[in-house]
Amino acid sequence: MVNTADKQDKQELRPGVKAPAKETLLTPRFYTTDFDEMAKMDISVNEDELRAILEEFRADYNQKHFIRDEEFNQSWEHLDPETRRLFVEFLERSCTAEFSGFLLYKELGRRLKHSNPLLAECFTLMSRDEARHAGFLNKAMSDFNLSLDLGFLTKSRKYTFFKPKYIFYATYLSEKIGYWRYITIYRHLEKHPEHRIYPLFRFFENWCQDENRHGDFFDAIMQAQPYVITGLISRLWCRFFLLAVFATMYLNDVQRSGFYEALGLDAREYDQYVIQKTNQTAGRVFPTILDVENPNFFNRLEVCVKNNEKLSEIANSDAPRVVKFFRKLPHYVSNGWQFLNLYLQKAVDAQAKRGSLY
Repeated sequence: MVNTADKQDKQELRPGVKAPAKETLLTPRFYTTDFDEMAKMDISVNEDELRAILEEFRADYNQKHFIRDEEFNQSWEHLDPETRRLFVEFLERSCTAEFSGFLLYKELGRRLKHSNPLLAECFTLMSRDEARHAGFLNKAMSDFNLSLDLGFLTKSRKYTFFKPKYIFYATYLSEKIGYWRYITIYRHLEKHPEHRIYPLFRFFENWCQDENRHGDFFDAIMQAQPYVITGLISRLWCRFFLLAVFATMYLNDVQRSGFYEALGLDAREYDQYVIQKTNQTAGRVFPTILDVENPNFFNRLEVCVKNNEKLSEIANSDAPRVVKFFRKLPHYVSNGWQFLNLYLQKAVDAQAKRGSLY
């Protein structure tokens, strides 16, 4: 049987330039928004905090952080083929996600320059950070004789339109979950350096602070726009985005558990910890968060993991397309049922618990 993931991994646009991974529901997305609505936002309610965050961005604490040292100057041929494949996939997904943030923040900085200069400068400086991250990851890929054509990605990728408030939810969670992902890997490898298969991970301690500051910025933006975090509709949207982000990460990481095993981590334990910490962090601004301590939460995600394994087997089979569709249908329905139950599961009132969660 031919593994389509392996085939895709070997495809190149031209020698040394990797073809972008096929877009699916679980791949990093590129976003656009209503720039006019964003330009009209009144941030006066929380302007002092936003100005303080802007000063942190201007300080540029990581200006000299992303500099490759001599440890990178070696061959990585000693990595076994499967670990190499999974690591390159990790680099590609991470680079694509960071580059997506760069494009969105850069465009927001450009569009808001005259209407809201404070926000414009914040977005421009965040785009600087994201560009560094993406460039550093892409350079890491070159150690494996591959790279991404970021210009090609800009033109070829489909862009998902989100209204500003949905951008706030999604980017806030993306930045905060990025912080917990990076710092958790860094702390683990600090205790177990024998599993640090590549020097990139040494940079995660400072790197994750960029993610944290970016998340704090979106926290401050939401505090300045009370309609985003008050009322029943906002509670429902917060639950939706929390579930979407957590489920996407869990399904992706368990599918690539071999990468985490190479780092000495159990993918499920790692994800559960990151999800729990991100959920707690979100409780500082979101009015409601998910009850991820309920065993039912991860049990239902495990059902989705098994469904996805079956879907992959069917997709890679030689059966006719129509047969594949009907064989896949029960697993799609099951996934939908699991997500619906997770969404309707009793949530945690973060506002009521805000004083005791932290």
